[in-house]
Amino acid sequence: MKIEEVKSTNKGQRIAFHSHIKGLGLNAEGYVEGTGSGLVGQERAREASGLVVDLIKSKKMAGRALLFAGPPGTGKTALAMAISQELGPKVPFCPMVGSEVYSSEVKKTEVLMENFRRAIGLRIKETKEVWEGEVTEITPQEQEDQYGGSGKAVTSVILGLKTAKGTKQLRLDPSIYESLQKEKVSVGDVIYIEASSGNVKRVGRSDAFATEYDLEAEEYVPIPKGDVHKKKEIVQDVTLHDLDSANARPQGGRDFMSLMGQIAKPKKTEITEKLRSEINKVVNRYMDQGIAELVPGVLFIDEVHMLDIECFTFLNRALESTLSPIVILATNRGYTTIKGTEIQSPHGIPPDLLDRLLIIRTLPYALSEIVEIIGIRAVTEGISLQQEALAHLGFTGSQTTLRYVMQLLQPANILAISNGRAEITRQDVEEAAGLFFEGKQSSRILLEQADQYIS
Repeated sequence: MKIEEVKSTNKGQRIAFHSHIKGLGLNAEGYVEGTGSGLVGQERAREASGLVVDLIKSKKMAGRALLFAGPPGTGKTALAMAISQELGPKVPFCPMVGSEVYSSEVKKTEVLMENFRRAIGLRIKETKEVWEGEVTEITPQEQEDQYGGSGKAVTSVILGLKTAKGTKQLRLDPSIYESLQKEKVSVGDVIYIEASSGNVKRVGRSDAFATEYDLEAEEYVPIPKGDVHKKKEIVQDVTLHDLDSANARPQGGRDFMSLMGQIAKPKKTEITEKLRSEINKVVNRYMDQGIAELVPGVLFIDEVHMLDIECFTFLNRALESTLSPIVILATNRGYTTIKGTEIQSPHGIPPDLLDRLLIIRTLPYALSEIVEIIGIRAVTEGISLQQEALAHLGFTGSQTTLRYVMQLLQPANILAISNGRAEITRQDVEEAAGLFFEGKQSSRILLEQADQYIS
């Protein structure tokens, strides 16, 4: 069972619509003080979410579930993103949509289980013997290829490492030279090499090489203290799904047929329950030995009413598991049919699962709050608005939806630039609104011109 050197498989999420959300905007006592961290209004919901964050941080909410319920465009997803920002990057946060479970390749419950495992972190702490320092020299030692090839073979590599205490020159195996090349290590980089496995890790560029540029792609780190050869505590953050994937991946041969088999293999494969139970045993053993610490994260399921009765039954069982993350659900449905049944239920969720949920209600925004949200979004997107245009967008949002006016910002900005203006005027907003219809307007046109459409 491989625990070490597991690469993270977390999905990269680019949520541009909520990029202005930086947190819940609460004070030290946990109360809302107006606008904060990109959130406007929803005072009660934000304070309740603050309590949830405290429960998660103190590890007293594992296996529980939370439901954000409210009309469309009232900040349910924004609140979930704010919770993830408050928890920080070390606590796993796995967002998904209810419709993601439907696949022709993988069972619905398998998709849910995969996301459950993504939302449970494991922090592994190990004390390892390492060689660490700033690279002063990389000199490969070569000789003629003994098999008669035209090139030369690397037989060893001379590596110079420097710390604040001294310098050391090491003669290393050629396989470590390959690892140095893979990590793109060059003179001036700070690295460490594990003595037991020979794994190479590039930490960053030595700050002795820092320049005076304001913006650079490199991460500069101080030169290590102490001796080059030392014992170092290495902390690695992975999720249970990372461990599942690393151990489920077949280690095929290098022959042509093995390579073709790996290419032809479907990309999405199910991980067996037997493998997961074996990994759980290893994880529990590591935890008993004090090597690893479990970090219950957050699984956020948006549009939860899209799940069917099979998924809800699975959620009921999964929430009772000893290895369970905090589950946050969101829905904009009222009384509706539970998918897969003919039963009507609040939010399209079975009553037995509703009993397990803490429900936070979100309310529609007032006109002043809509204006404030548009103002924050405009600053985030680098758009300048005249006060009259902002007021008109706010009024339009109160008559239609907040999402609609948020989407009018960029078209109105392009129209303003086309007309040679640096700021959006009311005229630009009205022109954009005339070009792009809102859902209710489109429905009204369909009813008025029903005879012109095929139905």
